[in-house]
Amino acid sequence: MTPAAPGTVPPPAPLAPLAPLTWLYVPGDRPDVVAKALGCGADIVLVDLEDAVAPDRKDYALRATADLLADPAPGPAPVHVRVNTLDGPRAATEIRTLAALPGLAGLRLPKVHGPAGIHRAVALARTALPAPAAPPALYALLESALGIEHAFAIATAHPALHGIALGEADLRAELGVRDEAGLAWPRSRTVVAARAAGLAPPPQSVYPDVRDLDGLAASCAHGRSLGFLGRAAIHPRQLPVIEAAHLPGAEEIETAEEIVKAATTEAGALALPDGRFVDAAVVAGAQRVLALADRRR
Repeated sequence: MTPAAPGTVPPPAPLAPLAPLTWLYVPGDRPDVVAKALGCGADIVLVDLEDAVAPDRKDYALRATADLLADPAPGPAPVHVRVNTLDGPRAATEIRTLAALPGLAGLRLPKVHGPAGIHRAVALARTALPAPAAPPALYALLESALGIEHAFAIATAHPALHGIALGEADLRAELGVRDEAGLAWPRSRTVVAARAAGLAPPPQSVYPDVRDLDGLAASCAHGRSLGFLGRAAIHPRQLPVIEAAHLPGAEEIETAEEIVKAATTEAGALALPDGRFVDAAVVAGAQRVLALADRRR
């Protein structure tokens, strides 16, 4: 997306009525687990060729994933694949192998440090595609201090880039962060960069304790308050908790409906009967709430 000209304020990017809220990671070398994941209710299944796969299993993981994606409709959920790091020895082969497969809905790029990584992924994908074909949808994971510094440049690097997200485990290790406060700025930076680039709000990084569902719910509520939308998961039991935390409640829906209704009867800024001031930005936010509320109906 081309950045807005100086002095102009672009409107917030709209959300699709069924914006994805849950992304479930599954190891690419476990096709039986992948098959089960496709039917477990996740909005997107993320087949992982990187961290979840041991080095001596990576070749098999790629072959199994390619076999899966040879089917134009591998399952009820779209399938994304997280390839290995772009500056390593495997990513080029993985991208060339997967880019043209009909069942691939997106490629996740780990440890993206700057726009050059996005351009390299696009170039690799194009070597596997006929000339007129567009590269697959790309999603960048920001997992380093340099990636955070370049967040907006990454988010606007190429039209094939559809989203950015944090990889918090690697970022924690690099920064030496020992508590949640140390991630406050990287999280906000990622949200702001995504929205400034016209991308959807980023999903939260994974919550590593699959048994602590109360902690997951609290963490999701905090993430939503920061502007994140949805979350990556590492176990199916986390999916309903993530979805419930990121969907608007009854009171929030009622307020949004009131705002949108008022905006259809009066143009410009207005005040509701209770004194609340409503302008175009507030209306846009209310419309996004109602789009998400459609998932409850």
